Amino acid sequence: MNQEQIVLTALKKGSITQKDMIRAGVFRLAARVKDLRDKGHPIQTHIETGFNQYGHSVRFARYYLK
Repeated sequence: MNQEQIVLTALKKGSITQKDMIRAGVFRLAARVKDLRDKGHPIQTHIETGFNQYGHSVRFARYYLK
């Protein structure tokens, strides 16, 4: 299974983040999302705010399949 297929399969199960995909072996999630969008997949992005392990505020993308 290639990285696009891994990302698309995960999106069909629910929302994903970069952290989720690193665990699955996909290290350039934004690039794979762009590739899938270019192929016609309706992927939506939400920017969220959270905290890292040091307590600093961080922003990250969460992707959904429409």
